[in-house]
Amino acid sequence: MTASTSRYGATAMALHWVLGAAIVAALCVGWYMTGLPFSPQRLKLYNWHKWAGVAILALSAVRLLWRLTHRPPALPAAVQAAMPRWQQVAHHGTHHALYALFLIVPLVGWAYSSAAGFPIVFLGLVQLPDFVPVNKELAEAIKPWHAVFAYALAVLVLLHVAAALKHQFIDRDGLIGRMWPGRG
Repeated sequence: MTASTSRYGATAMALHWVLGAAIVAALCVGWYMTGLPFSPQRLKLYNWHKWAGVAILALSAVRLLWRLTHRPPALPAAVQAAMPRWQQVAHHGTHHALYALFLIVPLVGWAYSSAAGFPIVFLGLVQLPDFVPVNKELAEAIKPWHAVFAYALAVLVLLHVAAALKHQFIDRDGLIGRMWPGRG
């Protein structure tokens, strides 16, 4: 394969790494802030978490559109031949589930915030419309789903990273180089 067909392009790489860093940061802040007592710091972190969610939602939409309009490089034949069928299914299933959760987690968070009556004011400048009407019972029903989907996303991110590290350090097949910036 040529370098242009065996590696992801610069835009795909940038979207991958920026979105990955944003998701890890938002997950960490979300996990940390929920354990804090009510305080100005907790409120500040909740706002930051919401802003990150809006940015992640927008980046995810851009990434999905990019992926739908720019075919990713095929797995190298040698890598695909060495992967058992269950790993190939896990590879594709994990990627599909990640893309779904990139959108679901922030949308459910937005719905919870709206139902709870806490508007999202992105960067303190732009108030987003309520995603659902204010309804405390609905908010209580939605709240655990944001956590469930966020934990599912965290598990899939860890699985994705573990698979990349397996390919790099155990299989030594160079697969990680397809998404690593710089020369392949």
